[in-house]
Amino acid sequence: MTKSTPLAAAHDRLLIIDFGSQVTQLIARRLRELNVYCEIHPFNTVDEAFLAEFAPKAVILSGGPASVIDAESPRPPARVFELDVPILGICYGQQVMMEMLGGKVERGHGTAEFGRAYVKPTEDRIDLLKGWFLEEREQVWMSHGDHVSKIAPGFAVYGTSPNAPFAVTADLDRRFYAVQFHPEVHHTPNGKTLYENFVKDAGFTGDWTMDAYREEAVRKIREQVGDKKVICALSGGVDSSVAAVLIHEAIGDQLTCVFVDHGLMRLNEATEVVTMFREHYNLPLIHADESELFLGKLDGVSDPETKRKIIGGLFIDVFQKYANEIEGAEFLAQGTLYPDVIESVSFSGGPSVTIKSHHNVGGLPEKMGLKLVEPLRELFKDEVRALGHELGLPASFIGRHPFPGPGLAIRCPGEITREKLEILRKADAVYIDQIRKHGLYDEIWQAFVAILPVRTVGVMGDGRTYDFACALRAVTSVDGMTADYYPFTHEFLGETATRIINEVAGINRVTYDITSKPPGTIEWE
Repeated sequence: MTKSTPLAAAHDRLLIIDFGSQVTQLIARRLRELNVYCEIHPFNTVDEAFLAEFAPKAVILSGGPASVIDAESPRPPARVFELDVPILGICYGQQVMMEMLGGKVERGHGTAEFGRAYVKPTEDRIDLLKGWFLEEREQVWMSHGDHVSKIAPGFAVYGTSPNAPFAVTADLDRRFYAVQFHPEVHHTPNGKTLYENFVKDAGFTGDWTMDAYREEAVRKIREQVGDKKVICALSGGVDSSVAAVLIHEAIGDQLTCVFVDHGLMRLNEATEVVTMFREHYNLPLIHADESELFLGKLDGVSDPETKRKIIGGLFIDVFQKYANEIEGAEFLAQGTLYPDVIESVSFSGGPSVTIKSHHNVGGLPEKMGLKLVEPLRELFKDEVRALGHELGLPASFIGRHPFPGPGLAIRCPGEITREKLEILRKADAVYIDQIRKHGLYDEIWQAFVAILPVRTVGVMGDGRTYDFACALRAVTSVDGMTADYYPFTHEFLGETATRIINEVAGINRVTYDITSKPPGTIEWE
């Protein structure tokens, strides 16, 4: 959430001051798992007037890429330390807390830590660390170059690591806590317990639920839209579908969805999407079947970036053509999630470093002169699925694996042909069927087949074949921010390869991709 609201005001609120960490929103996610209402605000928007109005029950200072040693490094207002509420500083947040309260931070060779580390407790134990150190040490995730060399007056040390002698510090009288590691990330396994202890110390009762989020989102949509019309870019994926159903709940037939069918969908997918929304949800829906246009423009194109640009440009043109038929539309709805935003732009105008620029967040309204409605913009994929359950979407649909905007075009390296797309659709359908039959679908975050731009010689029966090879890809992820390959058994891979070769004409060789990739490069192109 980015603004205080009457509904939010009915809840105790936790303020997260953002210094630009790529994982700041994971802090909010951990707190939401504990049913705690929180808002993220960039440090440069938090002043004394804001603090007085927001009246947080607790404050968390996020990590960030800056160095507190630098003269222009970001700082919270000094007033934050006078609110008489618990404060937790994380990584950069710890360092800025120490620096502002009388401690010291230094650079130094051999003191940086990036990745997995282990923290050991001191003799004194504190409530913040209840449930920690049940064994000799606790695994955490570090990401720091600078280090605290002197803690501020009033603080004591309660945990150390080889390169962070002040890994956990606290001033118990003021209820100020500071850790050098990131409790919010998946690689700090017991991090949620630390947050649970912190919010318990602050007196939160855990009354913020997905039902409350739904109610708040509906109210915000109605306030933003009023009596105007909204068009929604419906891709058929989980994100845009949940957004569409939520907005429809808020404003009814003021919403019209446009489903652009670019001919690059999975087997029978277009029919399934149209049927579900027209027949089951009675949503006003335009089915823009422009597959011939897209495939015609892609004919002979093999460069991946050129393909993406062609598809993106055509999507905007086609969407605009159909949207212009909806008289009085002033808003565009998109199923943008936080992982889309953090990989593209600085979140909430804050200082986070832009890692990628390829996501087209907000590209459509710039050309069409529409205002954006993005009710899922601050949620992660698992939270969107929880909201979908709350809205009554079928579990089988909510649990679907993510599907890229350019569709099968980026699972078809090299030139795209109708023949290759047909082969790819059938192979992908067999692969997904295998995963479902073995009860693995919900364990895997995303799985798909890529058809490779090579033909290989093979022998099938007594005959020689010269057909395509395909690669199977499957990854696990908790929140779409990190990903790793799924460890299928040899038996599964052998059975699946046999089915694909036997059932899909045009493929005579199957391989499995076990490279670990960051989420933005999970897809092949």
